[in-house]
Amino acid sequence: MESIKYAAGQYGKTALLGLLCLCLHAGSANAQTLDLQGQWTVKLEGERQLPQKIQLPGTLDDAGIGEPLNGTPRLNIASLAHLSRKTSFVGKAYYTREVSIPAGWQGKLILLQLERVLWRSRVNIDGVWVDETGESLVAGHRFDLTGKLLPGRKHTLTILIDNGNQYPGINVYERKYPDPRSYEMAHAYTNHTQVKWNGILGPITLQAKAPVYLEDVFTEPLVNERRLKIRYTLNGTNHPVGRITSYVTDAKGRHRWKHTVVTTLQGSLVEAVIDFDKKAAPWDAIEPTVYHLVSILETNQRRDTAITSFGIRDLRVQDRDLYLNGNRLFIRGNLECAIFPLTGYPPTGKAAWRDLYLTARSYGLNSFRFHSWCPPRAAFEAADEAGFYLQVELPHWNLEVGADTAAFAFLRREAYRIVQQYGNHPSFMFFSMGNELEGDFSLLNTLVQELKTIDRRHLYATTSFTFQKDISGVPQPADDLLVTQWTKDGWVRGQGVFNSQPPDFSKDFSQAAGKVGIPLISHEVGQYAVYPDLSEISRYTGNLVPHNLIAIKNDLEQKGRLGMAGDFLRASGKLATLLYKEEIERALKTKTFDGFQLLQGVLEGQHR
Repeated sequence: MESIKYAAGQYGKTALLGLLCLCLHAGSANAQTLDLQGQWTVKLEGERQLPQKIQLPGTLDDAGIGEPLNGTPRLNIASLAHLSRKTSFVGKAYYTREVSIPAGWQGKLILLQLERVLWRSRVNIDGVWVDETGESLVAGHRFDLTGKLLPGRKHTLTILIDNGNQYPGINVYERKYPDPRSYEMAHAYTNHTQVKWNGILGPITLQAKAPVYLEDVFTEPLVNERRLKIRYTLNGTNHPVGRITSYVTDAKGRHRWKHTVVTTLQGSLVEAVIDFDKKAAPWDAIEPTVYHLVSILETNQRRDTAITSFGIRDLRVQDRDLYLNGNRLFIRGNLECAIFPLTGYPPTGKAAWRDLYLTARSYGLNSFRFHSWCPPRAAFEAADEAGFYLQVELPHWNLEVGADTAAFAFLRREAYRIVQQYGNHPSFMFFSMGNELEGDFSLLNTLVQELKTIDRRHLYATTSFTFQKDISGVPQPADDLLVTQWTKDGWVRGQGVFNSQPPDFSKDFSQAAGKVGIPLISHEVGQYAVYPDLSEISRYTGNLVPHNLIAIKNDLEQKGRLGMAGDFLRASGKLATLLYKEEIERALKTKTFDGFQLLQGVLEGQHR
């Protein structure tokens, strides 16, 4: 139901151009959007120093604000566990700036949008706190500031960001690390891949909206019927008489489908159907055709326009295998664990994601699994355009699912946010409730069934593998696919085989995979140890320091073996390459296999 929404004052034949101009002129007296990026001040709770200047979007790490990194790299678990932050801060930070509200916004709703926050946010206007609280790790934080920000007035806006652990029950804790800040492992909230940054990422905007506007637009291509099902959600409950007009264009706004739908308002939920154009093309890796649904809401309280991207694809399970648009689908995937070592956080621009997908494709991959996190909107948009297949997960890696009731209620809200924010994207193919979960699987099955009732555009899994006895390797009632390391009949992952048997190019995983009645994808393939590439140390020029690599380099120097580092890398890397090759070939040769997900072949593009 994700929409890129604009509040348009006029609509005509040049609507798309006009809408683009509206965004480009943000900041003028008649703007519908105020861009709040730029210089702010920040004050850390508990600090006595004066507020410091900071650029937003950005993080405290970017600004070098927080506790500086201390200690010498050593061959111990503290240094080797993960990259080290140059500066660290976990707690409450107050970001402040002045904003001038255009006089032309009189009579409109005023919404504050923050694309990505870690983890909780609140808003203060002129010293008064707003009642709303943002808390999502997967979707934007939005605040209705109507009546608090007054048109024609200047206000002091403060945004409180708290990156402390809000719901401990989403996480698994590895307490062997000496620093408690390294305990959490789920990639949505951890210092092991992305860090526990404090700041605001992506667009920070104030938007003026009509009193009644299109809050969500849900698109579902009914491929066999050659029709597009649409469900509009209007904000609020008091809706005047009006109508919605919708039509479809190609991604460049040039070709328009002949068919248009006009629907009379009948409450906050409105449904409609548009017939496909005769030349409507499917979406897949070969032909990633993206369309735009343009929807115009007209009431006696002005107009509102939403532009929603979608693709025409038919993803289904047939005879226990994956099919996309009638063709057998084999997933060649890699994990994306929020590893961005220059910044410590994921990019919110399409260019970085496009580069990453193209790099992955150059290695023969067609899919990413987002291990225990959900990426920003730009990741979906770039994948739509590249024809790249995505598996999204809740921010969830826990061994006592359901024990923390508040945490599970939060995860349920996050699941609904994910399908609402990103569900229209054709690249969003698979949705798992988390990684290696253990606990009350009745809750996970119920949650998946709930999601299926509102959104069948994706295939679902209760977990990406589990070690839980009597459940591990066995599909759950709600599962559309099984992501696993083994089944009841044996391993479908190389480590379980190669530890006791040498590679044998005549074998596959048929014996273990043959009796699984739903699509099977092997979980976290590889993980073969390779000696680190010490030449990479100089490339860490951003927020993170490779104390792990430096400690290894120092140890080699002390032993007079630094000149052998390249030999160690090549020898261990060659062995890992042979094992990866054997594992991937076994998967490809297994007729009842539907894919594999590597853990984690680090791609060159991820360092940029």
